[in-house]
Amino acid sequence: MMVQSGDEDTEQVTSVAEGGEEVSGDDQDDLAAEWESMVGTDDDSLPDMAADASQETTRVLNQDEIDSLLGGDEEGVEVSKKGGIHTVLNSGLVSYERLPMLEVVFDSLVRMLSTSLRNFTSDNVEVSLDSITTLRFSDYLNSVPLPAMLGVFKAEEWDNFGLLTVDSSLIYSTVDVLLGGRRGTAAMRVEGRPYTTIERSLVERMVQVVLADLSAAFDPLSPVTFRFERLETNPRFATISRPSNAAIVAKLRIDMEDRGGRLELLIPYATLEPIRELLLQQFMGEKFGRDSIWESHLAEELWKTDIDLTAVLDRQIMSLGDVFDLKVGSQLPLSATQDSIIEVRCGDIPMFNGKMGRKGDVIAVRINERISNDRKSRV
Repeated sequence: MMVQSGDEDTEQVTSVAEGGEEVSGDDQDDLAAEWESMVGTDDDSLPDMAADASQETTRVLNQDEIDSLLGGDEEGVEVSKKGGIHTVLNSGLVSYERLPMLEVVFDSLVRMLSTSLRNFTSDNVEVSLDSITTLRFSDYLNSVPLPAMLGVFKAEEWDNFGLLTVDSSLIYSTVDVLLGGRRGTAAMRVEGRPYTTIERSLVERMVQVVLADLSAAFDPLSPVTFRFERLETNPRFATISRPSNAAIVAKLRIDMEDRGGRLELLIPYATLEPIRELLLQQFMGEKFGRDSIWESHLAEELWKTDIDLTAVLDRQIMSLGDVFDLKVGSQLPLSATQDSIIEVRCGDIPMFNGKMGRKGDVIAVRINERISNDRKSRV
């Protein structure tokens, strides 16, 4: 509350605060200036604070930041460069197991496939290996770009399966080349319809060419025959392994001048298990744990091993009841005579045939013949 008193010449202003204290005019001016400076400072800072808050709440991530966060990559970027959530999810599979010789096999496949596809298409074909990665089988099926054809093949000697995926670009390019399409023109793609019988037949022939070269690439390491089983267009019908099983995925790029596409080869680790030791080699022909001194010592000790030989006089077939009726003093009549052939066995394996006799004061068996391996297998 403001109270004014005094005459016109000497005007005195007093301020009475709510608490009853009086403030002189000079003090009032100082207080007003202080309040004004405080209010001004707050007013000036409020727009800045509001702007900062607005920027914090309305800031939009660009595409690069989103890709970095989600681990997404563009076509052609290697999986090793992925980051973010994708790397965390796949970290357990990336370090599953490195198979050095598999890289050599795929490099050989690329060289042979370039020549085979040139002869197959009568066109200039270039094959390149984009990447070799490890994925869960379910993750791979979910990432197959549709429409596509999935060729299921079987490794005869390993008694397991693999998968060969041909994308739509390569399908139409192959059909266009084999049916006389002009060079220098991109293959026409017709989406939204199932593949025709002719298209499936031509792609099947190409898949068989790839499998023949794949068998030849594995020959120096371990001879194997990859036999084509069937061609599927739905990934669900191409399930050859459990969803959680790990698999090797090799991505190949096939270029035919202005045409081409991608070819992906999936081989589960279970399929490669019979030659796992060979694939772990750093170079062809490497021997693991080979020590000639230790081998010779082991061979010498094996010849000194004690074994038990059993001379079988006779065999009888008895019922379980008769066996339980046996007791101390029971007699078992044998059909063996002095001229009967005695079989000498080592464990369950028959080794020799002989006759029973006597040497000194002990009963002995004289070896007459060695039992052949063919007879051993029939026993």
